[in-house]
Amino acid sequence: MLEKTFGLLFYLKPARNQKGTVRYVYLRITVDGKVAELSTKKLWNTERWNSSVGRPAGNKEDAKTLNAYLDMLTAKVYQAKKILTEDDKEISAEGLKNILLGKSNETRTILEVFERHNEQMEALVGQEFAPLTLKRYKTAKEHTASFIKWKYKKDDMEIKDLNFEFITEFNFWLRSARGCNHNSAIKYMSNLKKVVLICVNNKWLKKDPFQGFKLTKKEVVKNPLSRDELKRLTEKVFEVERISQVRDIFLFCCYTGLAYVDVKQLKTTDIVVGMDGEPWIDTTRQKTDAPTRIPLLPTALDIIEKYKEHPQCCNKGVVLPVLSNQKMNAYLKEIANLCGISKTLTFHIARHTFATTVTLSNKVPIETVSKMLGHRSLKQTMIYAKILDVKISEDMKGLRERLKGK
Repeated sequence: MLEKTFGLLFYLKPARNQKGTVRYVYLRITVDGKVAELSTKKLWNTERWNSSVGRPAGNKEDAKTLNAYLDMLTAKVYQAKKILTEDDKEISAEGLKNILLGKSNETRTILEVFERHNEQMEALVGQEFAPLTLKRYKTAKEHTASFIKWKYKKDDMEIKDLNFEFITEFNFWLRSARGCNHNSAIKYMSNLKKVVLICVNNKWLKKDPFQGFKLTKKEVVKNPLSRDELKRLTEKVFEVERISQVRDIFLFCCYTGLAYVDVKQLKTTDIVVGMDGEPWIDTTRQKTDAPTRIPLLPTALDIIEKYKEHPQCCNKGVVLPVLSNQKMNAYLKEIANLCGISKTLTFHIARHTFATTVTLSNKVPIETVSKMLGHRSLKQTMIYAKILDVKISEDMKGLRERLKGK
């Protein structure tokens, strides 16, 4: 790591209340205009000091002895400078002084910096970060710790040891040993990169090890329920009450676009009267902490009415009696089989069904859909909401009619 300026100077400095011509010899280290001073613990007479070169004057034996000692200190400074360079650490006047005094230069490790980042993020949850964002960073730190243990047989690693090989090996490990899909692995890699950039910007790391590594997500083809599948799901009569309950909650998400965590935490106080005098959902997305306002469609209102007296809703003040995610997914698998739906039913599919089959294909503008989904940018919705074949068919039908009229 190159510095703009580097200088050493020995000079005489009196101790407090010291009188006479005898002074302590001090060493001044200057790096980029910043100074650190330390005493050599040696005394010398000002009348025998050459201030222009910062050394004892004359050829007497005591002058030769002190000069040899100062030469040795100079060599130690350059050796300390070499150590910092080889360790990819910032060269500073204070850092060089600490090495000369035998103080251990602060060593920063990957997991320590990661933990510090997560602690700061946790303090800002609800203000700048969503709880799920923090959870993802904590998981990313756990994955990083497991990888270091597996690959290097260590509990942690120094920042300076991060390199491109670490990055590529970690990415492969996430997809192989951890079984993450491409996009999940990229998310965790992005979390690590943020922490790495903290190190680079603080000059704890000389070079960004992510340089040359592409953090590109693959576009996932999303398959929402078709109109026919949504109709079958709605009209199916289930003999088991619990299965019917799960179906209703899934349908509620198909007609509101809420994610699992959002519908589970939806309170009765989140149902408000909108500007049009109709019932709306007014809440905040847990994942992004973005405000979400959704006018309630008739199907969603019917489901709310059906469960308003349910014990779980009354006791907890929630809108719907939502089970654990694990139980909901297990029942959804059974529901798909009973309805003759080959797709895997998930709450992500329900959210996508709202975006496409329920809204976009019924000519609701994408800007409106984006707002109801709680997306921060239209770009998110463009990826999220694939144009359905039925919408393409309708658009082309209109074009055909216009062309015929010419």
